[in-house]
Amino acid sequence: MANAVTNPEMIALHALAWILGESGRANRLLDLTGLDPATLRARAGEPALLAATLGFLEAHEPDLIACADALGFPPSALVEARRQLEQA
Repeated sequence: MANAVTNPEMIALHALAWILGESGRANRLLDLTGLDPATLRARAGEPALLAATLGFLEAHEPDLIACADALGFPPSALVEARRQLEQA
C-alpha cells in the first residue's frame, strides 16, 4: 500500500472502507454527517466527503490510530491526506 501514501483519495477510500467495516463506527459516521448509505455511496469519490471521512477519524484519536495501523500508514499520513483533500 506504499503507493497510496501519496494518493489522498486512496487513503481516504481505504479509511472509509475501514470505518464501514464495523457497524457501530459506520452508524456514528452516518449520524454525525447526516448522510444515508445511498448518499454516502453516491458521493464517496468527492474530495469534500473524503476529507470529512478523515476528519471523522481525527476527531476520535483511538479510531485514527487503529485505522492507520490497519491500513499500514502512520496516522500523520491520514491527517496529511485530509489536508490535501480540503485544498482540492
